[in-house]
Amino acid sequence: MERVEIERMKNIDVRTVKVSDLVNIEEIDINTELPKEERLLEFIKKVKNPFCYICNGMIIKTSYSDTKETLENRLVQLCVAMEGN
Repeated sequence: MERVEIERMKNIDVRTVKVSDLVNIEEIDINTELPKEERLLEFIKKVKNPFCYICNGMIIKTSYSDTKETLENRLVQLCVAMEGN
């Protein structure tokens, strides 16, 4: 996949995207016996755009930060912060 194509996928506007162009991730089956890297490649191939897809009937737009912080750590931090309220 070329950088230009990745940038195009990343910059899709959810307000103007054709819903028919998006994949419902609930319909994607991934072979869990494959190694992690192969599962990731299989997901990307099937979802077509890992930045914009449908989940539970909603258009989801994701973005990724260039950081060493993991999503799991951020969720733990959020839960701890919510307990304090």
